Amino acid sequence: MIEIKSQSEIDVMREAGRIVAQCHEGIAKMIKPGITTMEINEFVHEYMKSKNAIPAQIGYHGYEYATCASVNDVVCHGFPSKYKLKEGDIVTIDMVATLDGLNADSAWSYGVGQISDEAKKLMEVTHESLFKGIEQAIVGNRIGDCSHAIQKYAESLGYSVVRDFIGHGIGRSMHEDPQVPHYGPPGRGPRLREGMCFTIEPMINIGKYHVKVDADGWTARTVDGSLSCQYEHTIAITKDGPQILTVL
Repeated sequence: MIEIKSQSEIDVMREAGRIVAQCHEGIAKMIKPGITTMEINEFVHEYMKSKNAIPAQIGYHGYEYATCASVNDVVCHGFPSKYKLKEGDIVTIDMVATLDGLNADSAWSYGVGQISDEAKKLMEVTHESLFKGIEQAIVGNRIGDCSHAIQKYAESLGYSVVRDFIGHGIGRSMHEDPQVPHYGPPGRGPRLREGMCFTIEPMINIGKYHVKVDADGWTARTVDGSLSCQYEHTIAITKDGPQILTVL
């Protein structure tokens, strides 16, 4: 069942989203060759606590970290580690903050030092794909309209859209209805209503869209070793159009 959020609930989610955005702003200043993804994770954990927010991913189905850190061919759910980021890497940092019982979720990708033109273009296309989906998130449209806009744009430029992981409703739980695929025909899925809140989070690959999961049960990689990239925002559906909650 899709839960419609009140204005007061959306306001709290926006505050949680601002904390997430502040974390991403801090990460952007930290990213450089030699920093570890665990150092980034520790920064996020401490920053959220300083703002009286809870790093919601810790304890989710046994997950141990405040962030997911996905480097190069890792599509999503990579563990933070002692891995030192190298010149030319791209890394996606995904996080969820809980504030007063409500959640906000956002992932952002970062280039480490000088990155290749291929990686830069992938990041640009993925970022634009996210906003192509958000543009369709208006009252009266359907989830499938967001999904189709993402797929149409990314595939028109020769990229593939991951099928195995999708966006989701969010509110008092990290994952709620509706499910939000990033592919498929338009005009399908639940009709968008004022007060719905969900994430849009396309994962775009240079190669094939297929993924495989490591033995740890979490880390998902491209099957062909190609680069993958992700951007994600939490949005609220309003009568005036989509509102992005995970911004400053």
